[in-house]
Amino acid sequence: MTISPCPQCGQPNTYPDGDLFICADCGYEWPAQAAADTTDDERVVRDANGTVLVDGDTVSLIKDLKVKGSSITLKVGSKIKGIRIVDGDHELDCKTDAGQMMLKACFVKKA
Repeated sequence: MTISPCPQCGQPNTYPDGDLFICADCGYEWPAQAAADTTDDERVVRDANGTVLVDGDTVSLIKDLKVKGSSITLKVGSKIKGIRIVDGDHELDCKTDAGQMMLKACFVKKA
């Protein structure tokens, strides 16, 4: 079994620990099953609960999010319809009440 490099820092110094892989450099932990699920040609994006998200899903926020460069705050429980999965640090492209936003999947759950 080959262990992939750390998805957080990219360093190859990782090791298995039960059902997790751990990076010795940055301390990041990720499930071994998630590493087996992902392939190079298909990106799997999961919400805060580990549910796989796909284009067109409806999600809700799990915490208040301040919009950078604005005084607007997206409130917990706000529903966002018709998300799109994109590459990059912020995996979700969506339209909210405050306008077009890019969100991280770790701040939403599938509704």
